[in-house]
Amino acid sequence: MDFAFLFADWLGKPIWMWAGFISIVIALLAFDLGVLHKKNKEIEVGESLRLSALYISLGLAFGGWVWWYLGSDAGLNYLTGFVVEKTLALDNVFVIALIFSFFAVPRIYQHRVLFWGILGVIVLRAIMIGLGAALVSEFGWVLYLFAAFLIFTGFKMLFVGDQEPDIAKNPLVNFLRRRFNVTDEHHGEHFFVKKPDPKTGKLVWFMTPLFMALVVIEVADVIFAVDSVPAIFAITTDPFIVYTSNIFAILGLRALYFALAAMIHRFHYLKPALAIVLVFIGSKIFIADLLGLEKFPAALSLGITFAIIAAGVVWSLIKTRKPDALSERPAGE
Repeated sequence: MDFAFLFADWLGKPIWMWAGFISIVIALLAFDLGVLHKKNKEIEVGESLRLSALYISLGLAFGGWVWWYLGSDAGLNYLTGFVVEKTLALDNVFVIALIFSFFAVPRIYQHRVLFWGILGVIVLRAIMIGLGAALVSEFGWVLYLFAAFLIFTGFKMLFVGDQEPDIAKNPLVNFLRRRFNVTDEHHGEHFFVKKPDPKTGKLVWFMTPLFMALVVIEVADVIFAVDSVPAIFAITTDPFIVYTSNIFAILGLRALYFALAAMIHRFHYLKPALAIVLVFIGSKIFIADLLGLEKFPAALSLGITFAIIAAGVVWSLIKTRKPDALSERPAGE
């Protein structure tokens, strides 16, 4: 059999590299669903942290391979993209928690929704990144639009803030309820269930709240991708680095969700840090042009990005920590 096609170029990289990455993702998802979570169960914080550490380690290990095989600049760009996308993905946790709360999704079935949600994200991000790569390749000025959009988004996050989404008034939720049969109660792990039609008495398919939650989460990710995809393209225009760093960051989010959902209040100051990161990533394209550089140094970009995010995390943990037992004692004890 002739394997020469594996070395053919596709989106700037040999097909075997794309096939290898996709195989890794499929193997991880199969291991997760087929071995770790063969049966529905509640994910405890400890297990969530261990799984997240595993996914982060695998993501960093893949970045190490990128560094070794494609060079230091590619490796640094991957790591910068991974850190930025991971941080941006954390913003999804609050919205996902709201969605689960609104649809009253039992904790035992939340992992199932997130698992199938990840499959949708992998496909949707591939489409969005493919379109972005085509636009940047055909129209170089689009990159400057991405950069300006990131700067605008960053300042908006800093000075305007975000309103808590009202899922009850979400147009998508209302559309689904009007156009399709939807049950108000859960039916175990099922996304669809057959029930008698209230008008005809015939058995028809109904969507369950579990499926409604999945759809809303998928749409929410598309909205978040409007920020994250331009952010990664502002770091590198290599589609392989863009997609792999994006997917590895998102894969770990599902595992980390159950720990973060329980302590999201501890990261109150992470959002301003993320806003500053978006402004920085957007600005560095213009800074490089002003300084006559071909591109902003990758090592400096990673260092500044990591320092801003780390400062946001540390400051959040300091400002939201509970008073220690000594400070809570009445005076004189």
